[in-house]
Amino acid sequence: MEAKLAERGLDLDRPLPDTPEPIPALEAAQARIPVDYRAAVPEHPDVTAWVRTIADNAVAPNTEGLNPHYGSTGRRRIAHGPSLLLWGATGTGKTHQAYGAIRALTAAGCGVQWHAATAADLYADMRPRTGVDPEHMLRQIVRVPLLLLDDLGAAKPSEWTEEITFRLINWRCQNRLPTIFTSNMPPVRTSETPARQPVLRDKVGDRVLSRLSGMCTAVEFTGPDRRFQRR
Repeated sequence: MEAKLAERGLDLDRPLPDTPEPIPALEAAQARIPVDYRAAVPEHPDVTAWVRTIADNAVAPNTEGLNPHYGSTGRRRIAHGPSLLLWGATGTGKTHQAYGAIRALTAAGCGVQWHAATAADLYADMRPRTGVDPEHMLRQIVRVPLLLLDDLGAAKPSEWTEEITFRLINWRCQNRLPTIFTSNMPPVRTSETPARQPVLRDKVGDRVLSRLSGMCTAVEFTGPDRRFQRR
């Protein structure tokens, strides 16, 4: 036996490498995550608590189907759960934490079907053009099990963008689909808000803000711009 193993270059006495086995789902997710965030991990306690909640709520495949007792084996998949609104000044780590949460869920063994886009890119992709069905695209995005919508409120508002935002957030709110929103603006104006500081309420309106309040844990990020610190 030892001779056969030696022929194949295998040494049973050699210590095993101290590296974890690759996680195919995480490797696949890495290819879709922007380079700046491929090492991101959730560090904020509210974000890590959210990751645990979503992972605990994950269910086996087909448990919510017509025949829940069939085909229940396999990786647990993201189900219903709360959402997050990460807000704060530019460069304080909101998007970093959002991608860290996605990576953590994947590493936890959950089947994570997710989509990420900035609000501005979402609106740009939804504009009517040849060969694209905006309604079909919107239906796909609103139903994705996990959505990251970055920079909410940053795009120039219009009646059309307000309608898209409302339809997306209203559907996900009613169906309790986990969503991570980031924004550079505080949700509402308070006595401490500078007069010239825009707030999310002014950008998305009361209907959307009401639903965000009902579905999200709001987490404020403070501190200097990390992008300047890296230089």
